Amino acid sequence: MMAYQEAPRPPMSDELAVQCARAMHVITPQGRILSAGLATLFVLERIGWRRLATVLARRPFIWIVETGYRLVARNRGLLSRLF
Repeated sequence: MMAYQEAPRPPMSDELAVQCARAMHVITPQGRILSAGLATLFVLERIGWRRLATVLARRPFIWIVETGYRLVARNRGLLSRLF
């Protein structure tokens, strides 16, 4: 895991850097790029929460995860001051 600003080029591109500034991204060992809620679920699975990640990846839960991710990402400045 590393900050997108430190990622090697390639796989980091200018377009991907712009997207990474807005949401977390994960490049899987298979080369798949996941972002936002799906990237969060990938990390959740990798740290030992496989069942929870599997359930949350299904509809309608994935919609809730993605919406929640967007809300937190948009308000991270405010949330960091509160917590």
